[in-house]
Amino acid sequence: MADAPGSGPALRYPSGFYRRSAALLTDLYQLTMAHAHWRRRLEPEQEAVYHLFFRRLPFGGGFAVACGLAAVLDYLRELRFEPDDLAYLAGLTGGDGRPLFESAFLDRLESFRFRCDVEALPEGTVVFAQEPLLRVSGPIFDAQIVETALLTLVNFPTLVATKAARLVCAAGGAPVVEFGLRRAQGPDGALTAARAAAIGGCEGTSNLMAGRAFDLPVRGTHAHAWVLAFDSEIEAFRAYAEAQPGNCVLLVDTFDSLEGVRRAVEVGLELRARGARLAGIRLDSGDLAWLSIEARKLLDGAGLGDVQILASNDLDEHLIESLRQQGARIDVWCVGTRLVTAWEEPALGGVYKLAAVRRGGGPWQPRIKLSEQVAKTTTPGRLQVRRFGDDRGFVADMIWDESLGVAPPPEIVDPLDSTRRRRLHQKMEWHDLLRPVVVHGEVVAEPPPVESVRAHCRDQLARLHPGVLRFLNPHAYPVGLERGLHEAKTELILAARAAHGGEPA
Repeated sequence: MADAPGSGPALRYPSGFYRRSAALLTDLYQLTMAHAHWRRRLEPEQEAVYHLFFRRLPFGGGFAVACGLAAVLDYLRELRFEPDDLAYLAGLTGGDGRPLFESAFLDRLESFRFRCDVEALPEGTVVFAQEPLLRVSGPIFDAQIVETALLTLVNFPTLVATKAARLVCAAGGAPVVEFGLRRAQGPDGALTAARAAAIGGCEGTSNLMAGRAFDLPVRGTHAHAWVLAFDSEIEAFRAYAEAQPGNCVLLVDTFDSLEGVRRAVEVGLELRARGARLAGIRLDSGDLAWLSIEARKLLDGAGLGDVQILASNDLDEHLIESLRQQGARIDVWCVGTRLVTAWEEPALGGVYKLAAVRRGGGPWQPRIKLSEQVAKTTTPGRLQVRRFGDDRGFVADMIWDESLGVAPPPEIVDPLDSTRRRRLHQKMEWHDLLRPVVVHGEVVAEPPPVESVRAHCRDQLARLHPGVLRFLNPHAYPVGLERGLHEAKTELILAARAAHGGEPA
């Protein structure tokens, strides 16, 4: 299996794969709202705070893995409206047939440069529902324009990184390799998924473009078509071994899996006699538990104990866990469709909500959106996430408002059930998760190499209680609002209901 170095420069999309600027990677209503803000003549005096978060953990699991920040920084660094962008916008019309945007507004877009501050969780950080992954603060005009792009750049990779982490947990230390290019949702989906899978813990990809773009190890075997192109399976195996003596992994299930293993053993012994070695065999169908056990016996019996057994065939974390419980002798798990498509969970459901405003550099004024669904009522303020822990691992997370601070003793209130509260020991270690990555529109923190991000993710998962990692009825990791923030939120809810006629529609 061919290797590429995995500790190179920061993760980036390939040069020229996208246009230089992605200003039109947005929904129409972001620009119609920006137009309305501009017409009020209050920008840049009016500022806002937005938070990007999700309301429910994906896959019925106990955790998620933050991902997508590197693409966010690339997007913000290059964000500008090019002449052809403006020409396209100038041609849009409303229901009355008139131009949707006036020319003076398009002139404003021509000079647009992002001016906000952005704080973010480092990629690979475990994160939970209601916690901000990003906080955007600054001119409301700017913060509004980037909403859709930030969501699409964070939602999908976070979903895939989480799926990859679950697969890695299920594999119990055996390597997981991403094999999903042909089943991904287009080339962009394939690239994004390969990168996110690496952050979640996958040790390689079959995708050469992703390998080059993100400095990932690349892996591969051969297809059934290779075997069918020859008169016999043994002839196909020998030809492949001759062409790839240092990277020979044989797919053995074209006709009969165990007969294929026996022929692979024959080729493996021939390679050894020439001073080379058979790297592995791949099982792609049938009873993977039984076949891998029998294949291991055949390989070991021939003195080929160093030959790895790879498995593919619509694997996911549940099937991998089951196969391991059955005693399967599989060394490498090759996962395609159910990884790159985030099987079982088509979207993360991340949202981007305004939480505070101010004018002329004055004090921040909290804002709240109400809902009949408790989970959809937003949390006001300039939020930060404080993670508490001890020498055994993470203990609890506190969402707190930087404008209010944290009142001693630290106490968290469940955002979905105010009767559930937890007091945290004042001497417990803690650190705040959101860190500055953009200051006044300038990127100030470059993403680290993939190996560093994957190691951070691995360390994060190791600090969670095992119950949080399990797939069936996982333990709920404690996340709550700081007591003072909870009280302020409650007051705002009551005031908003009184001002707007009782319960929200």
